[in-house]
Amino acid sequence: MKASLLLALVCTAVLAAGARADSPREPETLVRKVQEYAQKATAMAKTAFSMVQESEVAQQARRWLADNADLVKQRLAWLKEQLADLWKPTPAV
Repeated sequence: MKASLLLALVCTAVLAAGARADSPREPETLVRKVQEYAQKATAMAKTAFSMVQESEVAQQARRWLADNADLVKQRLAWLKEQLADLWKPTPAV
């Protein structure tokens, strides 16, 4: 994540320098371009961060499933036994 964010900031700096070269005498245009580039870089950083978070959540879910698979199998077997007991006909009194 740090590398992606660093890359986005470097890109913003490079683009800002390019914007300055395009309009050295118009500070409003320069400011506007830098703001646009900063917004684009921020959006890229948010996207990268979101992808990392989604990846981490998926990894945690896989870990949880792997850790609890045996417990789930045991509970399902117990539930199956309980249901089988419930469906057994009761002897007439």
